Amino acid sequence: MLMTAGFFLSAMPGCTPKYSVFKTEVVDKKLTLPLSAFKQSSLQLVRPKGWYYDIAVEKNNDNTYTALLLQCTHQENQLTPDGNGFHCNLHGSQFDSEGNVRKGPAERPLQRYRTYMDMNSLIIEILKSPEP
Repeated sequence: MLMTAGFFLSAMPGCTPKYSVFKTEVVDKKLTLPLSAFKQSSLQLVRPKGWYYDIAVEKNNDNTYTALLLQCTHQENQLTPDGNGFHCNLHGSQFDSEGNVRKGPAERPLQRYRTYMDMNSLIIEILKSPEP
C-alpha cells in the first residue's frame, strides 16, 4: 500500500517527496550514512536490510541529527513523513519531528537512536532492532 502511495505522489506534479530512501545494512550494531546524503534535503529515510520499518534521519539546524524508528507505538504500523513530522494511516496517530506524540491513539514517543559523526559519515547506533 505504501508503494502505491509513493507511486501516485511521485506521479503528481509538485507532490514529489522531499526526502530519499537510503538502503544499507546494520554492521556491528551500526548504520552508516554518508553526510553528503543531506545536501538535497535535511530528511532522509534509511531502510536497513531485512527490516520492515524505516528510520527517519533529520539534520537539525545546529548540525546534529535525529534518528527515529518509523514504527507507530500504538499498533506497530509503518509511519509516513508528512512535512510536519510523521503519521500513521492505520489509526491516525501523529508524531512531531522529534518523535513526540501530537495526536493519539499512540501514547508513547517514537524510538530514538543515538547518532554521531565520523569523518564524512553519520553513524546510527542500533542497540535494539525492532521486531519483524
